[in-house]
Amino acid sequence: MNLRGAGITSPQAGSRPSPESEHPMHDSFIVAPDDRILVTGAAGFIGSRVVESLVTRGFRHLVCFVRHSSDLREIEAIAKRRPLGTRIEIFKGNLLCRADCEAACKDVAVIFHLAAGIGEKSFPDAFMNSVVTTRNLLEASLQYANLQRFVLVSSFCVYTNRQKSRCLDETCPTEEHPELRGEAYCYAKVRQEQIVAEYGRNFGIPYVVVRPGSVYGAGSEITGRVGVGTFGVFLHLGGSNAIPFTYVENCAEAIALAGLVKGIDGEVFNVVDDDLPSSRQFLRQYKENVRHFTSVYIPHTVSHMLCYLWEKYSQWSQGQLPPAFNRRRWYAEWKKTHYSNKKLKLKLGWVPKVSTAEGLRRYFKSSGDGERYA
Repeated sequence: MNLRGAGITSPQAGSRPSPESEHPMHDSFIVAPDDRILVTGAAGFIGSRVVESLVTRGFRHLVCFVRHSSDLREIEAIAKRRPLGTRIEIFKGNLLCRADCEAACKDVAVIFHLAAGIGEKSFPDAFMNSVVTTRNLLEASLQYANLQRFVLVSSFCVYTNRQKSRCLDETCPTEEHPELRGEAYCYAKVRQEQIVAEYGRNFGIPYVVVRPGSVYGAGSEITGRVGVGTFGVFLHLGGSNAIPFTYVENCAEAIALAGLVKGIDGEVFNVVDDDLPSSRQFLRQYKENVRHFTSVYIPHTVSHMLCYLWEKYSQWSQGQLPPAFNRRRWYAEWKKTHYSNKKLKLKLGWVPKVSTAEGLRRYFKSSGDGERYA
């Protein structure tokens, strides 16, 4: 068992008062401050912010599941700022190992499952590192009777967005055949959601699904919903479409609340911020504030036709041309759409701590010349 309980210490630890005095625990929370909480993918872009959000809310026993190769600087920084009595455990393991999952899940009250195989290009890799790992974690949680909620962090990519309405909310349909999208990540996220719902039905595991839009912050790339870079030219495909941005700190707050608030088991929550910019507005601001590059706008009718032709040629060539562009992807990423966060605000009491204007200002400031656009 690769568990280090009190391994993170610093002279500053315990120097700050407990945030409980600043943020009293609500009667609406399902767990107490000393309950054990597990965060997978805790060293990641969003995961480290979830850990910090939980610490700020007064939770004092956090288990951070990380890969052996993970960069722990963010978690170590949080540990240095942690209030007196807060324990941050680092569990170095592999979610494909059932023994690691069982050890990490022992006596856990809430599991925040953020770990996923984002970089995998193949469907088998994505299935192993997202779906099989999720199943292992769910199986491990059944060994103990303490779990109050399993929070799965999914993605907007699961939506088909082929409904007639241009407003995308939690009632909209998800992909029934995600393999046809041509994106391993989409396939894995749909299957992840299905297996979590299955364990909820068959074994009574209480769960909540969180679907963030385009999460951005320092170090993140320009989302493909704006466009794609190819042969040195950026193809701008978003046009006047609103981009479903959520600043990373706002997203982390929503995820934390999804694991804490009572009475929401079985619910799905979309996470998007207020005052969303259009793709065109974002791209213009990026060029003004970070760096200029050549971009070509592709009108929606043209991009839809190009995706159709690419899809047909991929089918005709029996996959010799990978189906990277197809109509399913066009609907999901480039159809003109509006987004709703009403459910998130109504049921979780979530409000974005960082406005979109401020989030973009921080993002542009941090991007610098090293920012990649594709």
